Amino acid sequence: MHTLAKPNLPVTPLPTTPPLRIFAAENHADTLLALQLYLEDLGHSVVSARSMNEALAKLPGSNVQVLISDIGLPDGTGWELLQRAQLPPEVFSIAMSGFGMNADSERSRKAGFRYHLLKPFKTEELDKILAEAASLVT
Repeated sequence: MHTLAKPNLPVTPLPTTPPLRIFAAENHADTLLALQLYLEDLGHSVVSARSMNEALAKLPGSNVQVLISDIGLPDGTGWELLQRAQLPPEVFSIAMSGFGMNADSERSRKAGFRYHLLKPFKTEELDKILAEAASLVT
């Protein structure tokens, strides 16, 4: 009988941010699934949409604390979504995009997003932002 040696890999503890209610808008199915699973593993509850119109239909009454939206949605932009959703000012909004130009980050800020994450981003970046969000909305 053979036994397999267990690899001696370092275990990184998950962040301990208080649970948040998060809405994620992302058109790429695999990216959305990965993001949703990661956030749920951290203890957050997640509602998601793959288009601007789907997000606009789901957001009312969702009582979210954080919005994470891709800028490039198939039927609009994350900037337009944030404008049209008319979320309460206490909702902590985070843009994410493959667009890395300074003008895009500035446009996100002007639209009302607090952060503009450049994809692909490290989970540690998102963790820090969510910790800040939790300190402001909980």
